[in-house]
Amino acid sequence: MESSVKQILDSFDDSTREGLRDTPRRYMKFLTEFLDVPKFEFTTFEAENYDQMILQSNIPFYSLCEHHLAPFFGEGFIAYIPDKKIVGLSKLARTLETFSRRFQNQERITCQVADYINKQLEPKGVAVVLKAQHLCMSMRGVKKPNTYTTTSKVTGIFLECQNTRNEFLQLIQ
Repeated sequence: MESSVKQILDSFDDSTREGLRDTPRRYMKFLTEFLDVPKFEFTTFEAENYDQMILQSNIPFYSLCEHHLAPFFGEGFIAYIPDKKIVGLSKLARTLETFSRRFQNQERITCQVADYINKQLEPKGVAVVLKAQHLCMSMRGVKKPNTYTTTSKVTGIFLECQNTRNEFLQLIQ
């Protein structure tokens, strides 16, 4: 794989010069580290009659655009309303990390996070919002830096009840 990276570099520059000599090895090390997401156990507990919204906000995430291999990054906002189970707090951030550290698109990450939490917790509803900057849009093509893409997926009570959705949206402002 390093030889393939070297070929790409040689197409645009001299891969033997000092600054690029070890780049193929470093780039493969980066990909291996980034794409090797640690496994985690989605630890749940009894909700003990807690039936109000649980929200984690400003969760940083990083991903690689599957169309251009350029990074995109931003913040996630994940909420759910428990039915019978709650989850260990770090597990919401770990869920986002698990689905973002891949060759991805933002829309798919948003849906995967919501679907996974729905499947694991069977809550009354889930809401996920991701807000990200895409370097494939900032550095190439339209070249519009500091532009954010926001995606959302809401299920259950967040979809059915305007007040619940509004509460979530107000909390993430």
